[in-house]
Amino acid sequence: MTVSIDKTVVSGVFSLDGQDFDVDNNVWLVGDEETVVVIDAPHDAAPILAAIGPRTLGAIVLTHGHNDHITAAVALREATGAPIWFNPEDRMLWDVVHPDAEPDHDLVEGTTFDVAGTQLVAMHTPGHSPGSTCLYAPELDTVFTGDTLFCGGPGATGRSYSDKPTILNSIQERLLTLPGDTVVKTGHGDDTTVAAEVDNIH
Repeated sequence: MTVSIDKTVVSGVFSLDGQDFDVDNNVWLVGDEETVVVIDAPHDAAPILAAIGPRTLGAIVLTHGHNDHITAAVALREATGAPIWFNPEDRMLWDVVHPDAEPDHDLVEGTTFDVAGTQLVAMHTPGHSPGSTCLYAPELDTVFTGDTLFCGGPGATGRSYSDKPTILNSIQERLLTLPGDTVVKTGHGDDTTVAAEVDNIH
């Protein structure tokens, strides 16, 4: 079976530092007709479950701890039995959203996920948040960047627990060193490529 990358967009509210923002979040599903891994679980589990369909969910991988990426994670776990992978450096953000639940596994530099004959490799890219993590799929020439890198430049850093020099360093050292034709699949908005973003990092 051939590995595929599917996207579903889930809308809701991002809340941080006493402010609320209406946002559309990308949920990425990597897998084949039998098994899939989900990257991020925003807002509402129902549309994510619909996108998974009859397939087995092998893992719920969260790129960082902002509520608009993790709110549906526990409900998705309850519905599927799939474990939640989460970087412990964002635990203070997790605890605001899910004070009575625990992630299952630590998502750290070098964590790997094998699905549908391909591999996703975790790359710790702090800056947008301390635990922000990208997932690189070299065989697919694709990197899933969460809110670290967007079409047009870096993710936001003007909020609690974020830092602009740190995110720029993460992007320059970890992402811009990938092959230029690597497709960047982001947490919000359109795809881009590594090469297209070189001049947007400043």
